[in-house]
Amino acid sequence: MEQPCDPRPPDNTSFYQPSSFLLTGFPGLEANHHWISIPFCAFYLIALSGNCLILLIIKKTQSLHKPTYYFLSMLAVMDLGLALSTLPTTLGILWFNHRKIEFDACLAQMYFIHILSMMESSVLLAMAFDRYIAISNPLRYTSILTKPTIVKIGLAIVLRAVVSLFPIPFLLKRLTYGGRNELSHSFCFHPDIMKLACADIRVNILYGLIVILSTVGVDFVFIVLSYVLILKTVISLTTQEKCLKALNTCVSHICTVLIFFIPMIGLSIIHRFGNNVPAMVNIVVGYVYLIVPPVLNPIIYSVKSKQIRKAMLRTLGWKNNPM
Repeated sequence: MEQPCDPRPPDNTSFYQPSSFLLTGFPGLEANHHWISIPFCAFYLIALSGNCLILLIIKKTQSLHKPTYYFLSMLAVMDLGLALSTLPTTLGILWFNHRKIEFDACLAQMYFIHILSMMESSVLLAMAFDRYIAISNPLRYTSILTKPTIVKIGLAIVLRAVVSLFPIPFLLKRLTYGGRNELSHSFCFHPDIMKLACADIRVNILYGLIVILSTVGVDFVFIVLSYVLILKTVISLTTQEKCLKALNTCVSHICTVLIFFIPMIGLSIIHRFGNNVPAMVNIVVGYVYLIVPPVLNPIIYSVKSKQIRKAMLRTLGWKNNPM
């Protein structure tokens, strides 16, 4: 698939790579970027402080040293990474209108964003497996999900993401680019960079599709399968009270899965098929995909998990709170 090359590269050579790309904030609203930065600052502050607090209370509270909370710690680390990956370029545009990002720096940011997204997907699958074991086989829960097993799961999650996405920057560096160097977001995203190439990008498209289907796609299928098995187990419980109690332990995870996968699927569809979608929709979905999960995940678990809430209140100094 040959991409259009208008305008021509500056030196009119057969191979050309721009020294930098231009990131995009909110087109047409540049005069209001300082005001728009206020909610973004609040989002990043909540994401960073909330996930750091989750990690702190899990580390300090002995009663939270359980498989469920180890996986929650992994999720908090992924969310922190995602927030920190986009924070410099997003606030750089909103505060200082600094749109320029070096070519290699853009590839590095893209690589880490995609790695962290893939690892978050894998952690959500591990959390679904954790819920299934806890509900279907509670007596063997701690003997199945031992600390060495959790460490191995964590290492497998990191290794899968790093290896699967390792070729992506090199596949982009081999391409020649035209004079256009303006990206659609305030961060670097693989399909966005790929569209600026003036070369056959079928290899990039095919490899990206294989990777997304074999990793995030497989994760989503197994998460759904886990909940089918959980529902099957819950239905077999003797009383309605036990059934509702078991399902209630899954609510936080279900919310986290939805707020992660829905924007991700939406953004992927827009980049591949949404040529006529308004630019602002594309931009907003991108922000929802990368900023909303790190903001909402610690809030969801703080509200829904009594143990997390109690430990958080103790950490904040409210030891006598009746909750």
